[in-house]
Amino acid sequence: MKRTRHIPKEMGIFSVLVVVYLLFGLLAPTFMTTSNTFTLLLNGSVVALLAIGETFVLLTAGIDLSVGAGIALSGVVAAIAIQHGLPWYVGVLLALASTTLIGLFNGVVIHYVKVPPFIVTFATMGVASSIPLILTNATPIPITSNTFSFIGQGFIGPIPFAVLLLAVVAIIAHLILSRTVFGLHVYSVGGNRESARLAGVNTAKVDVVVYMVSGLMAGLGGLVDASRLMSGYPTAGSGTSLFFSISAAVVGGVSLFGGVGTILGAIIGAVLIAVVSDGMDIMNVSSYWQPLVIGLIILVGVTIDTLRVAQSQRVSFREVFVARFTRRAVDHAAGEAKSASK
Repeated sequence: MKRTRHIPKEMGIFSVLVVVYLLFGLLAPTFMTTSNTFTLLLNGSVVALLAIGETFVLLTAGIDLSVGAGIALSGVVAAIAIQHGLPWYVGVLLALASTTLIGLFNGVVIHYVKVPPFIVTFATMGVASSIPLILTNATPIPITSNTFSFIGQGFIGPIPFAVLLLAVVAIIAHLILSRTVFGLHVYSVGGNRESARLAGVNTAKVDVVVYMVSGLMAGLGGLVDASRLMSGYPTAGSGTSLFFSISAAVVGGVSLFGGVGTILGAIIGAVLIAVVSDGMDIMNVSSYWQPLVIGLIILVGVTIDTLRVAQSQRVSFREVFVARFTRRAVDHAAGEAKSASK
């Protein structure tokens, strides 16, 4: 019996990444150099960290709008702690604790009070955005610790430390979602919350922990950003960080309706966004065009991925599209198609 070769789910968006990378390489010769490649990975590390956190949340059919504000909160908390004479690592721990607590609050309110994730995280986005402005009076706080600068500016060999940090975090996140019972529960809750609850899954634990993970990733992103700038900016992350982080996860194959997606896909999506941003900067294209281009890439990438799934499952594009947006299983659609053909 001939075995069917398995095509990775992320192949569609990875193909788009390769094409876009080669295209910018042809248009700008300096784009494909080793130094520029590491630079764009460093620039995309913050978005990638946020995308990892968003992946955990999106897999449960939730959403976290507070991650951008967490960047500013984390950086400012670390800067204030170091300014007051505390060791840099204490500042790091306090910064991570502050954003993780935001995530804890989000998870508790969403699960126990039953307020929709969009509303809760939209509210905490406003709170987390205001706290740094209040603490600093809207004035950046310089960071004088040379050791702290290594987080965002240091290198291990030719590779930026922030890129290696991202790789380690991504591997850990991948292992958690793919090799642990908790990861299975995350997918189960996103696929069918009621069935997961009836099967004995602790949905409260899942909801709270995924938002805490998202908050933790926002804190890490804020530390990388503050370390690169050597300053706690109270308005950091208020631009396109939220849009890019959700876009990276979604274009990487993470479903907005839960239960579908991988960390690898989210990382590929984040790298794609970094490639587009860096390529357009090198070509002196206005930054106002970047969200437009990234939006089009999201459309193309998701369309290609949907066509790939339709082909592999031998169902129509329409059936796959409807399956995704009605939370039906694609396998179920494929089964109906096979039954009809008999």
